[in-house]
This record gives sequence, structure tokens and C-alpha cells, in this order.
Amino acid sequence: MSLKSEKQLLKNIHAWILIFIIGLVLSGITAFPIEKELAFTVNHIKCFPGFMHDWIQQAYAAIKTTNENFPFISYGTDWLAFAHIAIAVAFIGPYRNPVKNKWVVQFGMIACILVIPLALIAGPIRGIPFYWRMIDCSFGVVGIIPLYICYRKIISLENLLQK
Repeated sequence: MSLKSEKQLLKNIHAWILIFIIGLVLSGITAFPIEKELAFTVNHIKCFPGFMHDWIQQAYAAIKTTNENFPFISYGTDWLAFAHIAIAVAFIGPYRNPVKNKWVVQFGMIACILVIPLALIAGPIRGIPFYWRMIDCSFGVVGIIPLYICYRKIISLENLLQK
């Protein structure tokens, strides 16, 4: 392969990592205004089936009541948001040097896989409806796609550089 192939692989790797970083950051920052987001959803979005709308309304009532009486509990979702952003920062390593830092991509793929058993085990314990657990599982499934594509491209780059 040529220098052009190496540059194209790097360009593709950078694009997939940026997609993943943006996804992590967006999913993180949306945890901060959760009460306002749920209020907006309950009041303005009517496209959900009834059973989902009922669940979203119940979740909103719980968050609103909790924030009115025990606002410090939402500190947990602040930390959730922070964790998403902090993990996104870790992906700067493979962006800068994909071969040296491919372990970060592997870590991300493992974390995406672990979303599924967490949702399936903790969800019923916390009273989360099955369909919502499936939505949670989809984050792991969707997240692993760009990481797997990126990982395969990193392996190709690594093989190219070893020649």
C-alpha cells in the first residue's frame, strides 16, 4: 500500500472516532437538563405510543418531585454526564495515534457490550419497562458500530505500517 492508502486510513479512522466522540458528548450533556427535556417531551411530543408516553410522564413526575424535594439526587446524573464527557476525552488518544492507542477503542467496544447485561439485570431491579431496557441496549449496539469499523481500520493501518 502507498502513502495515499495510509492517509486515507487515517482520515477514515479520524472520522469514525469523531463520530463516536460527538455521540458520547451529546449523550452526556443531555443528562444535565433531564427535567426540562422530559417536560418538553411530555408537553410537546405526542408521537409516542400510549404506553411509552405514560412511562415518560411517570419518569418526568418522579424527576420533578425528586428535584423539588431532594435536588442533590440529580447530582448523580451530573456525574453521569461528566463520565460521558471524560470518556470522550480518552478517545483523543486513538485520534492522535490510532495504532498506539487502539486499546482505547477496544475498551469502548467492551463498554458497549457491557451496556446490554447492565440494562437487562439492573432494569428489572429498578422497575424499568422491558421496551425501555431495549432502548438502553440499543446505545451499546449503535455505539459499537463506529468503534468496530474504526478498530478494523486501525488493524489495517497497523499491518500497513509493519510492512
